[in-house]
Amino acid sequence: MHIGTARTALFNWLYARHTGGKFLLRVEDTDRERSTASAVEVIFEGLRWLGLDPDEPPVFQAARADRHREVAHELLAKGGAYRCYMTIEELAAEREKARAEGRAIRSPWRDRDPASGEDRPFVLRFKGPAFGETIIADMVKGPVTFRNRELDDLILLRSDGGPTYNLAVVVDDHDMAITHVIRGDDHLNNAARQTLIYQALGWDVPAWAHLPLIHGPDGSKLSKRHGAQAVSEFDSMGFLPEAMRNYLARLGWGHGDDEIFSVEQAIQWFDVKDVVSAPARLDWAKLNHINNHWIRQAEPARLAQLTAVIHRSRDWPRRADEAEILQRTIPLVRDGAKTMLELADLTLFALKNRPLELPEKALSLLNEETRGRLGRLRTVLSSQEDWSVHGLESTNRAFAESEGVGLGKIGPALRAVLSGGSPAPDLAGALVSLGKAESLGRIDDALSSSN
Repeated sequence: MHIGTARTALFNWLYARHTGGKFLLRVEDTDRERSTASAVEVIFEGLRWLGLDPDEPPVFQAARADRHREVAHELLAKGGAYRCYMTIEELAAEREKARAEGRAIRSPWRDRDPASGEDRPFVLRFKGPAFGETIIADMVKGPVTFRNRELDDLILLRSDGGPTYNLAVVVDDHDMAITHVIRGDDHLNNAARQTLIYQALGWDVPAWAHLPLIHGPDGSKLSKRHGAQAVSEFDSMGFLPEAMRNYLARLGWGHGDDEIFSVEQAIQWFDVKDVVSAPARLDWAKLNHINNHWIRQAEPARLAQLTAVIHRSRDWPRRADEAEILQRTIPLVRDGAKTMLELADLTLFALKNRPLELPEKALSLLNEETRGRLGRLRTVLSSQEDWSVHGLESTNRAFAESEGVGLGKIGPALRAVLSGGSPAPDLAGALVSLGKAESLGRIDDALSSSN
């Protein structure tokens, strides 16, 4: 379930929702070696994570092989297909000849009497027109013209009777009453071949929309060197599904200057005719920006659950009151988190168990003068009733004034004592995250260890 496949699924889903249609899912598993149960489940998991649920149960193409064969033999009976007995060597020779003459391969069995078959293996080929043009009225690219002489007589049934992709998708699209096919532009050539099959069967041709590829930030074809490609990788890198939907929708489509929008807005605005024909570029900075927005919008309880999963995967400290701590801490630190992984980093300080192991730099701050100030501050904080960010900010400022120093003389040491050297919010935020008892306990531990 790569990012290009995910965007294609999203555009299909949005268009179906926008037009009041249905978003259908078909597993094209005619390649039995590649279509393992685990590979199919990855697709389902990716769609579930993105929130792109199909409107009907998925259709498995391989289960419809008998129907595909039935249609292939209908074409054979109508003269729209023929048995081809070419050997591998004969096919290679014909391919070289066709390349030299600038045309598609044509089997010598194309125009022979169907009754003149032989008792040896054969494939069933489509008998397409050798002259004229096939025009694809593409909703993204506009009219695209193919010369029929350049379209080969593609195989419909293999020598073992197995249906091929181009036959199977035509039959399935027709039987599923598909009106619009939105897919990657690497299928544009297939659209011409499939159109000819539709016409030969006397079936309505669906509307085509072929989406441009997604390139890497440098403009080259997206590859592993550009980072994550599969949807599952974006999940594990800490991106929220709503952020991915938002970002993927902007890859090749947009609504004015709107960068961030809800799924309801995307459904209202989306039209496949507005997709641009130029390739889109993966922009990590923009994705991070959008993800940060949706992290800031999400419910703290949901973020706490996701963050807890990350902590468990890293074998980080666990607390009985973990959920409460995370829900209290997340609103104070999430503005600085571009991903859920970063959010987990920013909450780690609050989950550490006492006594904290202070780094050498923190211990160096705890000289006699600083210990004295922290002790006096601890006394003030112990009587603090308003344990809110605003209340603690006022108390900290008032204490610094009473000491005749700036907060810079107190802050670094107090932050180190509270966080154990891990990233943490400002002083008041750290105190609120930890709660009164934990904050005072960490100060007590630090003062004790510095003696």
